[in-house]
Amino acid sequence: MLGFTFSSISKILSVKNSPDNPMLGRREIVDGKAGKYVWQTYKEVYDVVIKLGNSIRTIGVGKGEKCGIYGANSPEWIISMEACNAHGLYCVPLYDTLGAGAIEFIICHAEVSLAFSEEKKISELLLTAPKSTRYLKNIVSFGEVTDGQRAEAERHGLTIYSWDQFLKLGEGKHYELPEKRSSDVCTIMYTSGTTGDPKGVLLTNESIIHLLEGVKKLLKSINEELTSKDVYLSYLPLAHIFDRVIEELCISEAASIGFWRGDVKILIEDISALKPTVFCAVPRVLERIYTGLQQKLSDGGFIKKKLFNFAFNFKHKNMTKGQPHEQASPMADRVVFKKVKEGLGGNVRLILSGAAPLAAHIESFLRVVACAHVLQGYGLTESCGGTFVSIPNELSMLGTVGPPVPNVDIRLESVPEMGYDALASNPRGEICIRGKTLFSGYYKREDLTQEVLIDGWLHTGDVGEWQPDGAMKIIDRKKNIFKLSQGEYVAVENLENIYSHVAAIESLWVYGNSYESYLVAVVCPSKIQIEHWAKEHNVSGDFESICQNQKTKEFILGEFNRVAKDKKLKGFELIKGVHLDKVPFDMERDLITPSYKKKRPQLLKYYQKEIDQMYNKDKQLKL
Repeated sequence: MLGFTFSSISKILSVKNSPDNPMLGRREIVDGKAGKYVWQTYKEVYDVVIKLGNSIRTIGVGKGEKCGIYGANSPEWIISMEACNAHGLYCVPLYDTLGAGAIEFIICHAEVSLAFSEEKKISELLLTAPKSTRYLKNIVSFGEVTDGQRAEAERHGLTIYSWDQFLKLGEGKHYELPEKRSSDVCTIMYTSGTTGDPKGVLLTNESIIHLLEGVKKLLKSINEELTSKDVYLSYLPLAHIFDRVIEELCISEAASIGFWRGDVKILIEDISALKPTVFCAVPRVLERIYTGLQQKLSDGGFIKKKLFNFAFNFKHKNMTKGQPHEQASPMADRVVFKKVKEGLGGNVRLILSGAAPLAAHIESFLRVVACAHVLQGYGLTESCGGTFVSIPNELSMLGTVGPPVPNVDIRLESVPEMGYDALASNPRGEICIRGKTLFSGYYKREDLTQEVLIDGWLHTGDVGEWQPDGAMKIIDRKKNIFKLSQGEYVAVENLENIYSHVAAIESLWVYGNSYESYLVAVVCPSKIQIEHWAKEHNVSGDFESICQNQKTKEFILGEFNRVAKDKKLKGFELIKGVHLDKVPFDMERDLITPSYKKKRPQLLKYYQKEIDQMYNKDKQLKL
């Protein structure tokens, strides 16, 4: 398709059909206090996008070049992205959760020549010089530029602009939009997923278009289409595929997008002010909501708790019989659950959970009390996000990610070494995806592309189990990498190699899962080192009792934190709990192979009690 892609046309139609509809909003700050949301209309945003695109072309950047965007979600982030789309630039989100040096690596690997940046991220961007300046030539701040930043940029041969200064470059200029095809790359989205450097996932116009159309079909089939009346809260990172495609969907339907202030502690305030109709979350956010509600119930006294439990059980029973949530108990919704709904602004009708599995008991609870549809989804950056989405009012799908969206093919591939058979009566195996939503490859890494994209099928590395109702349940991970509940990937072998630098240990096994937000570890200490430390720190007893001593555990955790700081690990890569075993991992207990590789499923089975104790202890302390 030449000229405009379908995605561009749908956005232009949003401007044409709803020019005065509020598009992008942020809270007005008056005397240091946040007020109401102030909006730019679709027509106003369109005009800025045109001007910004002209400015980009004025500095000599054109189709096929790479444009980085660095910072928290904001109207300027979206405007920069849309200007890139209009002029055929590759949009390259920059973010630092991939580890130390990730920004510099992405700029150099993707050959980013122009970077838009949040005002407070400018200094971090300048730290990537001089290596990045082989490619990076221009920086545009979303706000102002200090004299010091300007001097530092000039020292490295960079040209830096404030937002208003850059927009003025495009005044009075006009450039024809380049021809674009649906097969053209739209964005390079970097992701972790293995040890080593981040991988650049190439997503085309076509893949995003087909993903959006699949989600639209699904929402239409359940009578929950997005419309120009919808309001969406933007707080999940636009640098991740989950939020990116949701915001693309909102724009294509002329819906309104309000941005948070960037502080999770005041997120509820932003929700109350915006009153969104659609709310997306990672499980960690929904877990906090669940925990907060449970705490309020505990503090509310006997009568309130009794009333709540009665209303919950009554509505839940009706929902299990097949009644839609809004019909299951209107009285309970008005009298008991109204405050829960008001806590989410009062207008939420759709809650979408993604990035990691949502615990079944939390999903079940929220489906009853939130007075909204709670849907869980699954997808990868490589599949352009949502590939499976659960169905409203189907409580039998709790704990699953639902059926596939309409425009993809799914199959399971047996993993015999893990005991998973795709052809068994209970089909289990690696989830493979085929369809036009798939990425076109990893940028400059054809070798890695060929590893996961085989005969048109994307091999996800996740092990799933088909349910009788057509839903998919994620049950395992084929490779030694997993997500924590906040959606961050953990490459566990890499972490184990780093933490092995602690002299006081012989070996360790690091564990985490998608229902928890942090890591724990089983550690086999060095008998000589630990007994020497114990003597110096007045910890008495034999080796076994020293391992059980809380002071010893705190010492090991301290050593892990020291190494983590030295290696510049991220917060989610820190180990927060340890169990010390005086007996090293061995073949006798089937914990390692003859070549001394860890057998992770067996380790989990053997230490399940200790793992549960470490996580439960932390939860009890929080309560």
